[in-house]
Amino acid sequence: MSVTVPILILALPLFMFIFIGLLGKKMSHMLAGVLGTLGMGTVLVLSYATAFDYFFSGNPLFINEAGERLQHIVFDQTWLQFTDSLVIKLGFFLDPISAMMLVVITTISFMVHLYSLGYMRDHHGVFEKGFQRFYAFLSLFSFSMLGLVVATNIFQMYIFWELVGASSYLLIGFYYTKPSAVSASKKAFIVTRFADLGFLIGILTLSYYTGTFNFTDFTSSAVAGLADTFRVDLATPEAVLSGFRASAAPMFMGASVLTWALVLIFMGGMGKSAMLPLHIWLPDAMEGPTPVSALIHAATMVVAGVYLVARLFPLYLMESAALDIIVIVGALTALYAAMVACAQVDIKRVLAFSTISQIAFMMVSLGVARPDFHEGLGYMASMFHLFTHAMFKALLFLGAGALIHAIGSNDYTEMHGLRKYMPVTHWTFLIGCLAIAGIIPFSGFFSKDEILSAAGGYSMWVYIWMSFVAFLTAFYMFRLYYLIFWWKEHKVREGHHAPHDQPWTMSLPLIILSVVTCVAGFIPFGNLVSWNGEPYDFMAHFDWSVATVSLIVAVLAIALATVMYRKENPLPAKMKRALPALWDWCHHRFYWDELYIFITHKIIFGCICRPLAWFDRHIIDGTMDAFASVTNKASGAIAPLQSGQIQMYVWIYLLGAVLLGGVTILCLI
Repeated sequence: MSVTVPILILALPLFMFIFIGLLGKKMSHMLAGVLGTLGMGTVLVLSYATAFDYFFSGNPLFINEAGERLQHIVFDQTWLQFTDSLVIKLGFFLDPISAMMLVVITTISFMVHLYSLGYMRDHHGVFEKGFQRFYAFLSLFSFSMLGLVVATNIFQMYIFWELVGASSYLLIGFYYTKPSAVSASKKAFIVTRFADLGFLIGILTLSYYTGTFNFTDFTSSAVAGLADTFRVDLATPEAVLSGFRASAAPMFMGASVLTWALVLIFMGGMGKSAMLPLHIWLPDAMEGPTPVSALIHAATMVVAGVYLVARLFPLYLMESAALDIIVIVGALTALYAAMVACAQVDIKRVLAFSTISQIAFMMVSLGVARPDFHEGLGYMASMFHLFTHAMFKALLFLGAGALIHAIGSNDYTEMHGLRKYMPVTHWTFLIGCLAIAGIIPFSGFFSKDEILSAAGGYSMWVYIWMSFVAFLTAFYMFRLYYLIFWWKEHKVREGHHAPHDQPWTMSLPLIILSVVTCVAGFIPFGNLVSWNGEPYDFMAHFDWSVATVSLIVAVLAIALATVMYRKENPLPAKMKRALPALWDWCHHRFYWDELYIFITHKIIFGCICRPLAWFDRHIIDGTMDAFASVTNKASGAIAPLQSGQIQMYVWIYLLGAVLLGGVTILCLI
């Protein structure tokens, strides 16, 4: 395959962003949308061709202009060079997880582009203001995510990491006349910037001690400069690991520098993937258009943190302390988000907290992965769940968009009994709920149970903890399903049309994603993606005892949700009265937002910024004002000397000469 194809995968979204962004106002809304969709469709085809050739050709090589045969690194151009070994390059890296991410990103992005042709207009067919701008931002985001996953080095990843943050800021704040959307976009930008600071420090620390930014050097090939310094043979991966251990020998506060670097890098992943305590931006990001929620907060941007850890997984294997931190953060986040989702009334926020919980599932899976347990089952399971979750969560978000478009509200209390009005949305949404609940044969069943198997191999307590999270997941998703499509039917308000399924541009993506959700579990994923590149037949190692227990747990959760929410009854109200404190804490997201407001407003602004502002105004400015006042008074005092009378000037001159002469005589004596 020619290197032109990977170049086009990156160049086309960038071109569409520039073209639609500059010329969008000079073309019709429909033309801008169709061009953006066709552009992403072309990228979809090219990405599928690239991934198919990589996975199934048996010899995935690329031929450059010089006729050289390339593998993994398709192209790599030097951008900045600090030393002979410390070089920042921009390139295209193709391996199992980047090929998988090409499929995920382009699939979801194309579905969102197509879906938005119907969603971003009202019931009269009038397009929303800024429609062309919306498609330009979608292309920018797609370009940023694609550049992130194919980065050949960690600094290139960081560059596109920041581009993803900037483009998500633009998309979340698309409704810039809406104060809540503006606030949400700023919140997302600020929170992730703090996390990215840790990421940058981790990158600089890691590169300083290893002398490289390149992923290939981190994982499989020689690290320049280490041979002379540490006198090790770097011809084998094992020697590379020993070289890294030697490079990480310096200690800081009881831990190796490598541990600190990996934890700081994980901090960046915590921000992007909304892990505790940097999760507060994601629920508010639902203020953006629903297609944006599906694209950014369901399938692509939020998995960037998972992808980051997976990309550096060989390094994380060297530091079990860093992996243990990932397990703890992921487990706490998964339970927290699942509990909060059980008490939300906004359907997009339920799905947002569901996303946080499922991303935490993936993080836990990476944290528990060890080569000595089923050849790193946790790594493969995490990537498998990333793939399946992207499909069924995008399906759920787009289904929620269809509901919001039909009803005009995000509140489930206005959506009861919609199954007979919106059959396509109903059945596709149900498929998504069954998948995320882990019901066989839907895709979520296979990927979730692999994660639970990996957790069981690490710790029985982690397995029980994550099984309880899986129970809550099935419960809150079917609570949402029944409250939307069953419960009690709302009468259509006078002057309003009855709810109905949306046009084909919105329904077709739902159908396609639901079909993928039904069959994706049967993909031999372990043969395509594994931590060490060796095929892993996960069906041969599938633990049916774990799967049976998790299936029973899911069925019990669905049964409980059915009893409580299928028909109108007093059980939900009784539960609130029985556990009022827990319900309030879950409904108010355990008051994390209030805590951040208290810290920023009361402590940072009130106790730190206000005294500093007083010091600046009264001490710094006061000192400068005093200098000016003294200068003014001194000039006023000597102003009479400038009288304009020659006689006065002569007397002053003579007096000065006499004084000068007197001083001279005294000095001579």
